[in-house]
Amino acid sequence: MLVHLAVNNYAIVDHLELELSSGMTVITGETGAGKSIMLDALALTLGDRADSGAVRPGTDKADILATFDISQIPEAQAWLDERDLNSADQQVILRRVITAEGRSRGYINGSPCPQQDLKALGEMLIDIHSQHEHQSLLKPDTHRRLLDDYTGSTDLARQVQLAAQRCKQTEQALKQASEKGNEQTSRLQLLTYQLEELDNLSLQEGELDELENDQRQLANAEQIMQSCQHVINLCSENDSGSVLHALTISQQRLAAFRSSHHSLEEADGMLASAQIQIEEAVGELTRYLDHFEADPERQQQVEERLGAIYDLARKHKVNPDQLPVLQQQLIDELESMQQQDADAERLAEELEAYREHYRQLADELSGKRQAGATKLEEAVTREIQQLGMPGGQVKVQLNTHEAHSCLPHGRESVELLVSANPGQPAKPLAKVASGGELSRISLGIQVSTAQTSRVPTLVFDEVDVGIGGPTAEIVGNLLRQLGGHGQVLTVTHLPQVAAQGHQHLFVRKEQGKESTSTRIDNLDKDGRVHEVARMLGGIDLTDESLAHARKLLSAV
Repeated sequence: MLVHLAVNNYAIVDHLELELSSGMTVITGETGAGKSIMLDALALTLGDRADSGAVRPGTDKADILATFDISQIPEAQAWLDERDLNSADQQVILRRVITAEGRSRGYINGSPCPQQDLKALGEMLIDIHSQHEHQSLLKPDTHRRLLDDYTGSTDLARQVQLAAQRCKQTEQALKQASEKGNEQTSRLQLLTYQLEELDNLSLQEGELDELENDQRQLANAEQIMQSCQHVINLCSENDSGSVLHALTISQQRLAAFRSSHHSLEEADGMLASAQIQIEEAVGELTRYLDHFEADPERQQQVEERLGAIYDLARKHKVNPDQLPVLQQQLIDELESMQQQDADAERLAEELEAYREHYRQLADELSGKRQAGATKLEEAVTREIQQLGMPGGQVKVQLNTHEAHSCLPHGRESVELLVSANPGQPAKPLAKVASGGELSRISLGIQVSTAQTSRVPTLVFDEVDVGIGGPTAEIVGNLLRQLGGHGQVLTVTHLPQVAAQGHQHLFVRKEQGKESTSTRIDNLDKDGRVHEVARMLGGIDLTDESLAHARKLLSAV
């Protein structure tokens, strides 16, 4: 429960500290004194949105700190343990700082945290019911949420919503994969045909260079043979004019002078070396000619093979040597498309599994809703009949949707119907309930659902607007009963409700020369008598109003 609240520089509050206890705490004061400021500040520590307008004029920041005893809230303890934020004294301190520039920072037990963490933890600590909630009763989403809260199905409803989201996401992914698959059918056929052509060609590494070299040789075979033979003739086979013959004659002429002219030995050696090299060259050419084959059939084969390679390269608009690269690219693309087909099959299997999981959760949620609808009808009907609608009845109608759809809020929509008078058929709230009746129905629902709430602290912010007379006393009794099971904070204008509180906080304005501040007093017995008397009879207290106030307080 909420044990301490400290508010600094928020709205018209300069500094405020409150110690709170269990039971029913009523908060009263004159209109405009700032009764709801404390609750608004508290809501900021619970993750509500904030802006620079929350900061007291003339100050640089607002600082709000709320301390909760969580010894009886195991869910909150587990949540904090998971994030290493728990404290040894089983308390949690929520803090919110808002700067004059509009920036906001949140803290849990002194550690910085995002706003959504404050909100998530706050939902386990406190539940705030405002005077404006009866307006939301006209929305079917509110009806569904109320029923799920009443039946303790909030977590299950969230699981159903998440399961529906997974189904929807998978359905979209499968649809995209299927559409893409349909578009790629013709491309897949083309890829298969193109790869078949390349596979049939079966171009080997280095084959193109070898074929082009063979082509050049076979195409010039006769010229090569003639040239080689001509060189052989020039070098050796012409006895009178061959190169070898010329070298032999040259060596013979120098031989007569080598002994007397040693400088000619080097030139003579060069001629001998040249003769040896020429002889070796002639031998190489002779052997080449001996093994050279001018094969017209081989030439035709080479030409046909090169023609097939060049034709396919032109068809794909690439260089012939790029055909292996192209083939690998086509293989990769085909494998990718085949993987997409496999992904589509996987998505279809996942979707069926997700749908089955959704069906199980949705069936469980439907069962809880059907079982809880009658109980909620009876509870709310009982409460509104006490609250000035003796013939009123509330019906919770479940409208089931198609079973095959994964709807985010389950298989059914929930709608509250009301019959304000006996014998009248139950109709939607917007069509049959007046403003006063809607307030009573809202309060009846809030009281009914609060009794089943797992949250130990309940806040009612002027939920009794539009209610008076004997009904107001009943409202006070109901809220006091709730306070007997936990902690209830109630902002009220009704003396009959204020008299029912276990504690009484009085909100007042304190005006200075240059500023106005809100102050809150924890009233003692005499203070409560005077405040209830003021609420009964106005500013001027009379013996009658004081006596009436004492009577209301003594009746509790």
